[in-house]
Amino acid sequence: MATRATVNRQVRGFAVMWTLITFVIGAATFFGIYLTYNAGGGEPSRGAVAIIATLPPTRAVALATSVPTAVQPTRPPTTEPMPTEEAAEEDAAAPADAADGEGEEAAAEDSDAEAAVAQAVEEPTVEPTATALPVEDTDYQVGIQAQLAYAPAEAELWANDVANLGLGWVKHQVRWEAIEPVQGEINEGEFGRLAMTLDADAAKGLKVLLSVVTAPDWAREPGVSVESEGPPANPQDYADFVVSLLEEFPGKIHAIEVWNEMNIDREWLSVEGLSPANYVELLLVTYEAVRAVDPGIIIVTGALSPTGGLNQGGIDRAIDDFVFLEALVNAGMLDYADCVGAHHNGYNISPSVTWDNVPEDSTAQFRGPFDNAHHSWSFRSTLQTYANIARQVDPDMRLCVTEFGWATMEGLGEGYPQNFEFALDNTLEEQAEWTIEALNNMEEWDIVWLAFIWNLNYGPQTNFDTSNDNTPYSIIGLNYSRRPVFDAIIAWNAERRESTGQ
Repeated sequence: MATRATVNRQVRGFAVMWTLITFVIGAATFFGIYLTYNAGGGEPSRGAVAIIATLPPTRAVALATSVPTAVQPTRPPTTEPMPTEEAAEEDAAAPADAADGEGEEAAAEDSDAEAAVAQAVEEPTVEPTATALPVEDTDYQVGIQAQLAYAPAEAELWANDVANLGLGWVKHQVRWEAIEPVQGEINEGEFGRLAMTLDADAAKGLKVLLSVVTAPDWAREPGVSVESEGPPANPQDYADFVVSLLEEFPGKIHAIEVWNEMNIDREWLSVEGLSPANYVELLLVTYEAVRAVDPGIIIVTGALSPTGGLNQGGIDRAIDDFVFLEALVNAGMLDYADCVGAHHNGYNISPSVTWDNVPEDSTAQFRGPFDNAHHSWSFRSTLQTYANIARQVDPDMRLCVTEFGWATMEGLGEGYPQNFEFALDNTLEEQAEWTIEALNNMEEWDIVWLAFIWNLNYGPQTNFDTSNDNTPYSIIGLNYSRRPVFDAIIAWNAERRESTGQ
């Protein structure tokens, strides 16, 4: 056994040796740091700073206090073989000018890294937010109906007009009978019109509502007259056509209006008459088919025609829209829709008056609203009653007004469409004033989700035919001029964006 003196000598020797080793390592470390610091021009390694700059603030502070300034950037992984001893010797014998070039390159890399760090500090990365699906964006939004184009340049022109108006939506009517006149065979000309129009809309970032109407003859009920428009015998045929559009134009269609004015027989001529239950069946099949393809698309019920209703010859020629809407709701329509479609073109009274409180206008040529009180004349009464009927079942249900506007023949020359005397009463200024008044009313009433002005371009598309009942609503006038309502919409949008900060 060793004596205590022997043990003490061993301990002292170990302590002396450990102190000597520690001193040597410390000196070497200090010398290495000194060389690295001076070789970098007195600045710490960019690699460490760049790594820290990309981290969250708390994590960056922690690392900045623990990473030595002489740490070099980590070498990126490589699949190249490790250098042999011979290669290492050749590298060591490389000319001094090569080393100088590498030094200049390293200095340039350091300068680029410093700029990147400064930019990262001044402009922190902002994570992009997900774009809401159309069905989730429930803010009040406005669009306009536009006729399909006949050429790509024309499609671009119309889409540009919609964008210049400051509107985010555009509506197009798609006539099934025109695109698929024979089952399984596509009319390339009509299909091409739709394709070029949707391409132009997409290029301007516009959302699109398609109103899909008019079953082709091959899809109609056996024995029904095909002189008037009507529904298909099999609702699945209609749903299949709608789905084919969604699959052909993914991401370019954002809402579907299922049919149009099914409370009048010129739009819904059927062997079973005007039937709320039959319409709800068509809506149900279409709703489920569309949801399976794109759950983000807004499903809008077909807008009714405001009418007092006529019953002739045992066949319903028209049913009062209030009565028909109540029957649709009772048949379960709201279970298969995101929005209740509505139409109202304002005759020759303002959008703020109710049907039972119309101020007298002795100069009016069209006397309907003044001499024959009925809810059909009133924009306000129609929309507010629709909303009340729907909200008795679904308190959150809102309207999509897929057609509204005021007609005027001013500036269009002689003539007017049959039964459109009210278009003679309205001036261009009233068309502009009442359109803006209606836009403000719909937002204030908080019952409308989407609203589509009727219309952008039917004037030029009909060559300003004054017998066509779409022409006097057009906000583009003769010689492609802007009617006053055009600029009024631009001003309304600008003021609204300024007031809401959007």
